[in-house]
Amino acid sequence: MSATATSTTHDLIVIGGGPGGYVAAIRAAQAGLSAAVIERETQLGGTCLRVGCIPSKALLESSHKYEEATHELAAHGVRVGGVALDLATLLKRKDDVVSTLAKGIDALMKKHKVTRYLGTGRLAGPGKVSVTAADGGVTVLESPRVILAVGSRPVVLPGIEADGDRVGTSTEALRYPEVPGHLVVIGGGYIGLELGSVWRRLGSRVTVLEYADRILLGIDGDIAAEALTLFRKQGLDIRLGVKVTGARAERAGCVVEIEGSEPIRCDRVLAATGRRPATDDLGLETVGIEPDRRGFIAVDGQFRTSAAGVWAIGDCIPGPMLAHKAEEDGVACADGLTGGWAHVDYDLVPAVVFTHPEIAAVGKTEEQLTAGGVAFKKGVFPFRANGRARTLGDTTGKVKILADAVSDRVLGVHIIGPEAGNLVAEAATAMTFGATAEDIARVCHAHPTLPEALKEAALAVAGKAIHG
Repeated sequence: MSATATSTTHDLIVIGGGPGGYVAAIRAAQAGLSAAVIERETQLGGTCLRVGCIPSKALLESSHKYEEATHELAAHGVRVGGVALDLATLLKRKDDVVSTLAKGIDALMKKHKVTRYLGTGRLAGPGKVSVTAADGGVTVLESPRVILAVGSRPVVLPGIEADGDRVGTSTEALRYPEVPGHLVVIGGGYIGLELGSVWRRLGSRVTVLEYADRILLGIDGDIAAEALTLFRKQGLDIRLGVKVTGARAERAGCVVEIEGSEPIRCDRVLAATGRRPATDDLGLETVGIEPDRRGFIAVDGQFRTSAAGVWAIGDCIPGPMLAHKAEEDGVACADGLTGGWAHVDYDLVPAVVFTHPEIAAVGKTEEQLTAGGVAFKKGVFPFRANGRARTLGDTTGKVKILADAVSDRVLGVHIIGPEAGNLVAEAATAMTFGATAEDIARVCHAHPTLPEALKEAALAVAGKAIHG
């Protein structure tokens, strides 16, 4: 093992090079600080870039094009024959997308003069961070400011014997070497439904097992119910109220054990049952920080932890475990510790499920408003009445706007349909500035476009939709 190197000093050290970490370092560098990022993976970008958001969306796009070619283009007068799946090329494209974006982050590090340390970062007492390289060598860094941005890792429930191959998490599901004959997905959240959709499109028989009585917990119930119907029509075998008690690889396949039912035999198992903060073995005890039982680190409104000189952001603190939330944390935290404004409104963090149709939401659900005793009005507009959706041949779904019954201020926007992930940006912007439903309704939207559905839903809040 190599000896410990002489310490190096920086104005700011960030442990973790994911969306929150590298963004925080860049923002701090823009403010004039000497910033450093510690990341043990060779590629910066974190789980999101390497084995999360980006590769899964690349697979979703490629698999959707394959399904279009095999089932949908004929309706547009495009006759396609001899369509074949080249899985190796599909996976290579996914890897190329990741590699290109990772190189882009490296270029940003150089542009902003952020120092990169390759290794595992760990707090080593007040103002000190150790970096352990792959060869065991240790470098000690010093700084009056340390940001913890270590992200999260998949949760594997008891009884699920993950082997990194036949029984695995989303990481393995991004690189199956062949299309599984039968894939069982444990968990009906966005990860399970997105990756389940990918392999169904490519030819798998996919069974989704969800413990709750609905899919997509946290998404508006009305929207989730419509999604369930649509996904089942697409061929996903979604079973609700199912308690999985075990899953293991067995010879050439797998067996999934279910409480009160016969086991399911399949080719592969994807455990998509949530994520937890990756705060283990971070040296928190060396500065007196104690995470909660789930691993989250408590912070104040400035992202400061209980330890002086230590901040925390992203998935390792409470709030939505989303890459864009981590980025906002990173910017706000860096701004705050350099004398600027530090605030993120977690009530207005958009969420998107990149299935087809896409699902997107920002703000409160009907269930949350009802439980809180908030009187609200609702406006709904279906995509089947939208001209652009008709020309695209993609008319499933709707836009739903919830507004305060008295003030008309928009409290929640929920979309299932074409390009929902893009459409929700307008809603998030409007709500950030306190817009009313009438405000959105009176904005001139180009025709024919999908955002007109948002305008019509806003008009519908007052019962004045033009095309509904």
